[in-house]
Amino acid sequence: METFRFHHVGIAVANLQDAIQSYKNLLGYELVSGPFDDPIQKVSVCFLSRGTGDPLIEPVAPLGSDSPIREFLRKGSGIYHICYEVTAMDAAIQHLTDGGCMLLSGPVPAVAFGMRKIAWLMTDTYLLMELVEA
Repeated sequence: METFRFHHVGIAVANLQDAIQSYKNLLGYELVSGPFDDPIQKVSVCFLSRGTGDPLIEPVAPLGSDSPIREFLRKGSGIYHICYEVTAMDAAIQHLTDGGCMLLSGPVPAVAFGMRKIAWLMTDTYLLMELVEA
């Protein structure tokens, strides 16, 4: 079975710069990567951390009027997805789809990961899951 290594939690936000400042002021997060505009995913993202051992968070903001995150934001901000890093993308997708997950898109290159491939799946409990190629 493929190993799934936790990578980050994605959080839907309306404005990336406002979110960066808020997480810094309220919880002590620092910008460690980005911001990145990803025209393939139609989002702007960055990564925030409080240091080693603390999980990364990824604020995700819409990039354009047709961004898929806009529908989620109509209900408010909040946890949007979880991401796992995998070494064998095809095997990981197969394992998850065999277990009842639905492949939504990908694998496709992602700007925020240096064009490493990502895929999106939905679990049977409606959790949006991102996989990123190690």
